This record gives sequence, structure tokens and C-alpha cells, in this order.
Amino acid sequence: MEIIVSGKHIEITDPIRDYAIEKAGKMPRYFDRVQAIDVVADKRENHQYEVEMIVHVEHHEAFVAKSKGEDLYGCIDETADKMERQLTDHKEKIQDRKRQPSR
Repeated sequence: MEIIVSGKHIEITDPIRDYAIEKAGKMPRYFDRVQAIDVVADKRENHQYEVEMIVHVEHHEAFVAKSKGEDLYGCIDETADKMERQLTDHKEKIQDRKRQPSR
């Protein structure tokens, strides 16, 4: 699995990169068909940060989660939480389909 951390209007330092990789690296726990993850951090004019996480999975369109705030690390946490929820919901949806008897 490949994790790419990039920035727009912000330099991605090693601690930021390591933190984002740590959070993104947990996504396969929630859905095992994760192929690649892109984390994009952006700094806006009014000291706001925006973090976007794009998770590419097999047999489905990419999942996208975004978060805005004044704390970059908090935005990374919030984005990871949103992505965790999306992947968990998708996995449950697939499992429910398999459990239902076919007609």
C-alpha cells in the first residue's frame, strides 16, 4: 500500500509527514482492500488548514474525506476519523449484502 503526503501552500515537514502516514496507515484495519492513500494538506489565507484524504480501494470509486480548522494535526485526526467511518460503513454494507439470501 502506498501513502503519499503532499502539501499546497505549505511545506510538509518530517513530523507532519510521519503523523499523517501513521493515521493513514490505520485505514486497512477498517477495509482490507485499500490500495493507495493520498493525504493533501493545504494552508489557506486566514490561517486555516484543510486536509483531504483520498483512499483508493479495489472495485470501488475512491473514498474522500475533508476537514478544515486552525490546527493541522487536529485536521489530520478529524479527516482520519471521517475516513474510518466511510470505510467501516462500506465494509458493513458489503457484508450485509453477502448475508442476505438471494431471491
